[in-house]
Amino acid sequence: MPNDQHHHETIPAIDIQGVGFTYPSTGIGQGAVEALSGISMRIEPGARLGILGPNGGGKSTLIGLILGVLSPSTGAVRVFGQSPAQARKAGLIGYLPQRIEAKGDWPMSVRQVVGLPIACRGKPWKKFSDDSRAAVERAIELVGLSEQGDRAIGSLSGGELQRAMIARAIAGKPRLLVLDEPTVGVDVSGQHRFAELLVALHRELDLTTVIVTHDLRTIATVADRVACLSRTLHFHDDAEGLTPQVLADVFAHDVAAVFGDVHIDAHLADDCDDPSHSKGGCSGHDRGCDLGDCP
Repeated sequence: MPNDQHHHETIPAIDIQGVGFTYPSTGIGQGAVEALSGISMRIEPGARLGILGPNGGGKSTLIGLILGVLSPSTGAVRVFGQSPAQARKAGLIGYLPQRIEAKGDWPMSVRQVVGLPIACRGKPWKKFSDDSRAAVERAIELVGLSEQGDRAIGSLSGGELQRAMIARAIAGKPRLLVLDEPTVGVDVSGQHRFAELLVALHRELDLTTVIVTHDLRTIATVADRVACLSRTLHFHDDAEGLTPQVLADVFAHDVAAVFGDVHIDAHLADDCDDPSHSKGGCSGHDRGCDLGDCP
């Protein structure tokens, strides 16, 4: 038994080795598109990983591979030692999608929506068990919606709906929670509340969390490890090790879309010895400007 327990503890939450993914040709003028190449990383249980990258950098593709809805063209993905599809079927993965909508006339309560994943995993003819009901109530309580449990899901505000969907994702007691751009369209105060909720859930439920975003503020508040992704993996380490140059390399694709191919030298202002980069540019201006261009 001790050996089995030790083996279980050393299994990574996510193990990605040499993964590449290519979307096949559409046959209407567009050839095959390589979305990911040579991705390898190991995420230990309990980690809070933030995946950062530009639009079109492969973040959604990587989510699809972790969830098991896509299969890698090369390499392998394992979730708690299982294939992603097996892990998802076993209820080990909770997922919060990027776009959440609920029509006002939906005839389902918050409690019913939160319980859907548990109901879908059970036999259709079996009634909800007491344990399942307790899990749903606990999930609703954890996200602060106890008083809204009987309300129609379509009547919730945007922030309440997001919390209800998080409750749905955790009701089945997953070990891994994957969130896709969870702060898109959320104001700054809402982002702070979201970060506080996610930290509390991570602590309370002993979750491994993966948050995919292009928002640096989200990464800074909820992640202890960062993976920078733009088709290839540019960086994977502690969040404190992230540098301006790494970010410049990752987001160079977005800049190039405007200006063409660019070379970016990014560094901290305190480390800069170029006088033209000094704040104000010259003594007569509060704004930054190159000394040679200053009128």
